[in-house]
Amino acid sequence: MRVFVEKDYDALSDRASRILIEEIKSKKDLVLGLATGSTPIGTYERLIKAHREEGLDFSQVKSINLDEYVGLDGNHPGSYRYFMDNVLFNHINICKSNTHVPDGTAENLEEYCKAYDSLIDKYGIDIQILGIGSNGHIAFIEPGEELSLHTSIARLKESTINDNARFFNSREEVPDKAISLGILSIFKAKKIILLASGKNKASAIAKILNNDTISTKVPASILKLHPDVTIIVDEEAYSETKI
Repeated sequence: MRVFVEKDYDALSDRASRILIEEIKSKKDLVLGLATGSTPIGTYERLIKAHREEGLDFSQVKSINLDEYVGLDGNHPGSYRYFMDNVLFNHINICKSNTHVPDGTAENLEEYCKAYDSLIDKYGIDIQILGIGSNGHIAFIEPGEELSLHTSIARLKESTINDNARFFNSREEVPDKAISLGILSIFKAKKIILLASGKNKASAIAKILNNDTISTKVPASILKLHPDVTIIVDEEAYSETKI
């Protein structure tokens, strides 16, 4: 596990985007595992800039997103399909048919989750971007006695609903369930990059880095078992870490 502490959010985004740009240049048909939320936006903005100014080519790239709210279709402004289209996909030359975001309106969600895992088995994931919740969740794998291993329907914790309310008109509009990759699904990625920015993520990062403990109470701590993980944080997110 490699840890990079950057001065601020811009520097964090610079480092993350440089890694992704080099990966795309070295493998034209790269499969990107993508995350949503505010943290990766700066990274995506830099990918768009590299495409526009340097000709970074996404025409053969495939993407697989981590999660999606149950009940929201891709045209809903709160959906992750809408987010990805507007924050990244609409601004680069990626084939929309090569972009995969879970369908929160699927008729049979259990079967759909199995099919999504099969998609990951088919394409693989070369490099997975992850954010981290203030409670230590990754994707929508919430703290608990057990962690979901495969793609499944997750019930969101109150803290996660509160964190995500900023993307909706009100807290009441935030769905309480989501399709989410499981731990084994994420671990199929060859490389993982975890991004964290801001003081509200400091406690979660400290729980990962201050000791060797792996706990289902801090889902992100299980990343210590993956052979190729890079954690990129800014100084605020690192402020409670002792090492």
